[in-house]
Amino acid sequence: MTEEKKKKLRGFAGIVSKQVEPLNEIEKFREDFKDRELKILLNAKDGKWAAMLIIDHGKIYVEGIKNEPKENIKKKNAGWDGLLQTKTETFVDLLGGENVSMGSIIAKILTFRIKIRGIKNVLVLLDLFKYD
Repeated sequence: MTEEKKKKLRGFAGIVSKQVEPLNEIEKFREDFKDRELKILLNAKDGKWAAMLIIDHGKIYVEGIKNEPKENIKKKNAGWDGLLQTKTETFVDLLGGENVSMGSIIAKILTFRIKIRGIKNVLVLLDLFKYD
């Protein structure tokens, strides 16, 4: 069943999946997140697909959600605990840039280039980057 889901992931959701699903092979990750359930929606608002990052008792996987109509990505419909929404270009900067500072992220939030809901849950994303 997991193999079928991987084949169906498109666009941004597929990219996110390739970045985070290798964490399932890391014992320290599984141990650190064994008691957590969390859903974080990453929405590249200029794309067709959003990525629902699901952490479920030490396992992490991604589901794709069409972001049109907008009702698809609303909290009551999608069931997310945290939301990070911006343009694809900004996601690429955040994920791949060594020159990304907390100041530049805050500036993008203050200028409404990044939308965050449930910031406490979204900050879990920072923890995911510490695993090698």
